[in-house]
Amino acid sequence: MLTSLIALAALAAQDVPEAPEPAPHSFDIEVIADMEEPWALAFLPDGRMLVTEKAGRLLVVNGDGEVETDVSGVPEVDYGGQGGLGDVVLHPDFAENGMIYLSYAEAGRRNRRGAAVGRGVLDLENGTLEDFEVIWRQNPKVTGRGHYGHRLAFTPDGEYLFISSGERQKFNPAQAMNMNLGKIVRVYPDGSIPEDNPFYDQGGVTREIWTLGMRNPLGLDFDAEGNLWEVEMGPRHGDEFQRIEKGENYGYPKVSMGDHYSGREIPDHSEGDGFRAPDEYWVPAISPSSLLMYKGDMFPEWTGSALIGALSGQALVRVTLDCDTDPDGVCEAERFDMGARIRAVDEAADGSVYLMEDGGERGEGRILRLTPKN
Repeated sequence: MLTSLIALAALAAQDVPEAPEPAPHSFDIEVIADMEEPWALAFLPDGRMLVTEKAGRLLVVNGDGEVETDVSGVPEVDYGGQGGLGDVVLHPDFAENGMIYLSYAEAGRRNRRGAAVGRGVLDLENGTLEDFEVIWRQNPKVTGRGHYGHRLAFTPDGEYLFISSGERQKFNPAQAMNMNLGKIVRVYPDGSIPEDNPFYDQGGVTREIWTLGMRNPLGLDFDAEGNLWEVEMGPRHGDEFQRIEKGENYGYPKVSMGDHYSGREIPDHSEGDGFRAPDEYWVPAISPSSLLMYKGDMFPEWTGSALIGALSGQALVRVTLDCDTDPDGVCEAERFDMGARIRAVDEAADGSVYLMEDGGERGEGRILRLTPKN
């Protein structure tokens, strides 16, 4: 983190640097499926995929890219802007209970909206989602259709569910303790709130908060040692990758490596400012969309690294946690030009890496499988 702070202090007096040269592909790319605005995927125990499409469809897709089932019983989503059907994850005991979790944008009264998270039992034989119930909502609902966040990650032991909550392009809610916007929240799998959350004693929605000062957190995953990491879009530049630590304030919108799109400056992180600085950051922006802490061995040089999908960067970015040039060990190691917006990154049971292109405005996305070059 200290290296990041020193570099950021120097950045204020410099021109915005050029993006690094893309690394040559060390992998082969297989197109698995064509999709319409895909947003997230999760692997079933039998190797098939659950795929969400932003307009509101949950699909079962086999390894040949064929849509086997368009699942019914999915909640109605508020589709538009950045909103729609979002993340999908399996309950840690899915093999026994068949339960899955979905995040999505939900309409409210008076043209207000917010992210919601719910769970239901997936009946694969009948292609239905049964007994769906909402376990968490952004509070309050606000106008606009941006910065929902709503990525989901279970702890490795399955005891807790973490949810990333964007500040909905409203800035100040990220620091407001009476709202769960611009936060990482921690709940039990049924949505109830653990009493050892850092702000539990303050009551109300504040009990949910694990960290604050987030902007648009769009990637959330645990590494092999059980540490939680997050990647988020900064304002104009200043995208961030960082370890999530209990009770910490990550600074937005009081500090950031970027500035507001209006041109109004935001102070950079600086030593002693009381906020946790990012472990890695990007100027110019890459628009990170997703995060995978790679644990497989098909790509041994990637094991233990963070793999980040980039939207505007149209890339797969690898960040190593064992960097020789940074005292904290965290730095970008490679950037692979993919020529398309990468919305999601996931890992199959065999260690192959799956990428999801969202198709941009046209929505003509694809699912890709990466394997090492022969």
